[in-house]
Amino acid sequence: MTDHPHFLLSTLHHHFPLSWKEWVVDPAEQFYYVWLQVMIFPIVYNWVIIILRTCFTTIGVSYLPVWLTLDYLSDLMYMVDMIITVHTGYLDQGILIKDLTHLKKRYLHSKHFLLDLASLLPTDVLYFVFGIQTPLVRINRLLRMPRLDEALDRIETRTSYPNTFRISKLMIYIFVLIHWNACFYFALSSYVGCGSDIWVYPNVSDPEFASMRRQYFYCFWFSTLILTTVGDVPQPQREEEYLFMTADLLIAVLVFASVVGNVGDVIVSLRDRDNVFFPNHELVKAYLRSHLISKELNQRINNWYQHLYINKKIIRENEILQQLPIHLRTEIAVSVHLPTLSKVTIFQSCEKSLLEELVLKLTPQVFSPGEYVCRKGDVGHEMYIITDGKLAVVADDGVTEYAVLSESNFFGEISILNIKGNKSGNRRTANIRSIGYSDLFSLSKEDLTDVLSEFPAAKRHLEEKGRQILTKMGMLEETGEQEEAEAEKVESKINRLESNLEILQTKLARLMVELESSNHKAQARMEQLEWEVAALETQLPEEEMEGKQGRGEGCSGDTGPID
Repeated sequence: MTDHPHFLLSTLHHHFPLSWKEWVVDPAEQFYYVWLQVMIFPIVYNWVIIILRTCFTTIGVSYLPVWLTLDYLSDLMYMVDMIITVHTGYLDQGILIKDLTHLKKRYLHSKHFLLDLASLLPTDVLYFVFGIQTPLVRINRLLRMPRLDEALDRIETRTSYPNTFRISKLMIYIFVLIHWNACFYFALSSYVGCGSDIWVYPNVSDPEFASMRRQYFYCFWFSTLILTTVGDVPQPQREEEYLFMTADLLIAVLVFASVVGNVGDVIVSLRDRDNVFFPNHELVKAYLRSHLISKELNQRINNWYQHLYINKKIIRENEILQQLPIHLRTEIAVSVHLPTLSKVTIFQSCEKSLLEELVLKLTPQVFSPGEYVCRKGDVGHEMYIITDGKLAVVADDGVTEYAVLSESNFFGEISILNIKGNKSGNRRTANIRSIGYSDLFSLSKEDLTDVLSEFPAAKRHLEEKGRQILTKMGMLEETGEQEEAEAEKVESKINRLESNLEILQTKLARLMVELESSNHKAQARMEQLEWEVAALETQLPEEEMEGKQGRGEGCSGDTGPID
């Protein structure tokens, strides 16, 4: 924590204008951060002193004017904190909302207002009923605990040594726990009777144990022995004492055995969790310290990291989901980012498979107020889709605004589509600057080309939109359009020739089939003729032999015997 009273006074003077209606606190500024640190004191005071005055009545009565002064000073700070909370803006689409009427309505309808109001209820009037020595009537002041948690979280995000701060915060919690237990121990001793047995606090009539300081330190020491499970405490004698010891031992086992015994694991797990979801801020801080980076740049980096941490902006989604199977990773990415993609004009009528391809290739990025997303003339390697926040299209002077882009708008597609006739080539054609904190998805040229190669309709839509934008800007050359028309004619001729070639190939294939069929028929006919000729050649010699035998028999019959 920092203690800068002079800085706080100067900051208050700077941030409090003459008109309260115009005063709005930026939660990212130094004033709000310092005020949260100031609010730690009244909250911790009530958590420590109310129970102390209730149980140690002697301390409460002896310093009553001091306690009453501090009580109402803390009440005054509670009231001022409510006023500051009403005037604290918040981010909507990356822009700080400063409408005081809207801020009041938002605060009055929140649960924080109910807690703040309950913590300031005038319960002090109960002093007239129970007496001025009954500070327990102010127990409602403990309801400001959420403000303390917010202050400690802010300090943890800004400190250069977060691990040391976490250990210190844990030690403070342990101190408060021991303090409350010591107060309960003394109250129980007073109820049973101080000095009535060896377990309770000794008799206050003994000068050695009569002083207020001795009373508190003894009870704090006794409570520490119990809650740290060191032992060496007297044996309880009464049922109340047994119940108190049992409760303390359970608390010691459940709290210290799980927290103090594993403090190293807690710190490592917290750091690992932060490193998984957010950039490693500790390494960046170490680098900045070693290279003596300017204070202004250091503050910008801290504000950027604080924005990520407070608003839970995760920019390492791809690494987190990398361990999952592809189908689960796709379903998760679609369920998370589909509403955003469905609002983008180019993707409204696209099929689901295109969205599934895109969500796995989108890379989240966060830009700070006044930061340029791209500048005119830069080489374009990716296009952007706005998921939250507003960006301005500005002139080269950085002041004149041509247009304001908001959620679901996209830009940068011109420089990565390689539109023919584009005078700027693949260069950026405009200056895009973030107005507030802006969340964008980036899609690289390579990934977009791969996706659109499977979806020609979406590609033509993007190219047509790019031509329209280039035409309005006068960045589209006519020769490029003529060349494109000629290229389309040549492509049409090539397609026609390819079609004719396919027809000729079909006819040739048909003729080849018919020729092969004719060859088969001719070959079969020739084989049939050869078989018939062979059969005739075999039949002719047989007929000649039969003719010769017939002539021989005829000659022998005509001669006969001679007488």
